[in-house]
Parts: sequence; structure tokens; C-alpha cells
Amino acid sequence: MIFTESLRKNLEFKYVYSHGKSYANRYLVMYVMNNNSKKNRIGISVSKKVGNSVIRHHVKRLIKESYRLHEEMFNSSLDIVIIARTSAADADFRQIESALLHVANLHKIIS
Repeated sequence: MIFTESLRKNLEFKYVYSHGKSYANRYLVMYVMNNNSKKNRIGISVSKKVGNSVIRHHVKRLIKESYRLHEEMFNSSLDIVIIARTSAADADFRQIESALLHVANLHKIIS
């Protein structure tokens, strides 16, 4: 991902949870907050409720790939945390991609 870095530390995730704004749909919950850098920072969280490690990793790859394909559409200087809901385990790529763009439209972070 060219314009994006990863959120890695638990404190970074917690800060976005507490200070960011959230919207959700059937498959995803997205928290968004402004940061001071020129790049976006993205974190993806998939809990054990979604499924075993193979399913969780698959869902995480689907989310990451759908973001990567539409990365240039997102506004810059944002911290984004995406949380997969349990229904995301049964979703295919097109459903996850559609859900990601829908939630981003609700946040008005797509240009």
C-alpha cells in the first residue's frame, strides 16, 4: 500500500476507539479519526468470534485487499480501524469490498 501505514500498537487502536467516530453495516465497523501525518494509518481487527485462525486471516486479507484496490479514493491523514463482524466469515470478496466502500461513504472519507 503506497499511501498507507499500519496501526500496530494496542494503544493506537484504543486511542482511535475512544476518540474516533464509528459507523457500521452488516459486515464491518469502521472507526475514523484525523491524524497529523500526510499518510493514512489503517488497522484491521478480527476477533475470535468470527472463526478459527484460518477464517480470521482470510477475512483480514479480504479487507486489506479491498482497501488496497481503492486506496487512492480515500482522503489522506486519517487513522482508520476496521473491525470485522461475525457475519463477515461467510462473505466473499465482493461483499466485503462493497461493505468497506459503504462504510467509508457514511464517514464521507471517499473522494
